[in-house]
Amino acid sequence: MLLIPGLATASLFAQSTMKAVVVHQFGGPEVLKYEDAPRPQPKENEILVRVIAAGVNPVDTYVRSGEFGAAATLPLIPGRDIAGIVEELAPGATKFKKGDAVYGNVRNGGYAEFAVATEEDVELKPASLDFVQAAAVPVAARTAWYALVETAHLAAGQTVLVQGGSGGVGSFAIQIAKVRGAKVIATASTANQDLLKELGADVAIDYTKQKFEDVVKDVDVVLDAAGKETLDRSYPVLKKGGILVSIVGPADKAKVQQYGIQAPPLAVSGSPLPELTKFFDAKKIKVVVTQTLPLSEAQKAHEQVGTHHTRGKIVLKIADAPK
Repeated sequence: MLLIPGLATASLFAQSTMKAVVVHQFGGPEVLKYEDAPRPQPKENEILVRVIAAGVNPVDTYVRSGEFGAAATLPLIPGRDIAGIVEELAPGATKFKKGDAVYGNVRNGGYAEFAVATEEDVELKPASLDFVQAAAVPVAARTAWYALVETAHLAAGQTVLVQGGSGGVGSFAIQIAKVRGAKVIATASTANQDLLKELGADVAIDYTKQKFEDVVKDVDVVLDAAGKETLDRSYPVLKKGGILVSIVGPADKAKVQQYGIQAPPLAVSGSPLPELTKFFDAKKIKVVVTQTLPLSEAQKAHEQVGTHHTRGKIVLKIADAPK
């Protein structure tokens, strides 16, 4: 057999690398570099997923800028939401089989052609969602679930105010609250009033034209996904003993005491993805994807998410779905 110099090496290189978005230094969106990167290898009880689409979340921008938690090791591949096909199973991984369509979370690494996930963080993709829609779900929907169900224990007949109802977390929170039988009041800008109503909000408030505290009072739960100024104005609208859940920063302990309310930390236990999958397939919850971009345009996606005025979710499409 005739050996062409470099051919075997090139073939091996093609198998062991992948296209990815890599951060070599912390900073703005410009530090996201689309390049070749080593293909990850799953360890015991892990799976390798061929990523079809990756969701973009605010937390990804915090990781990129070095603001999130403990200092991450550079270089790193951001991205926590993925949807794709199981490519490889490491020893001990028994939940899935090769070829399964899945969606879920990774601990960074989603902006790439391949990503490693633990079995507990991934579920079979809802049949009713395509890969782009599924990639928009995990971080935002889980956060909304943890806030309303695990933390606030929202029940039928209660009233919840969702601050930032048109964003990723807010859009899921409105629908989860409705599924649980709650009355929903939600805030958004003028351009997103139609979306709030489409998602099921009973009362839609345009924060550019009206102060929510002028019309909202004695609610059972406030979920603040908007920001500090909104959080500061949310304490008085809760009834005594009401629950404030903030995903944008800690509550003011003095104000919590002053108004006689509760502000527990976000309770995170188990994965709600199996339960959420049932709601998606029953068409009780839908996914709002505003924009789909190729992986090479991750910078553009981060610029938009960084404005904190994204309608629904932005998703990076990495590969075509299998036929």
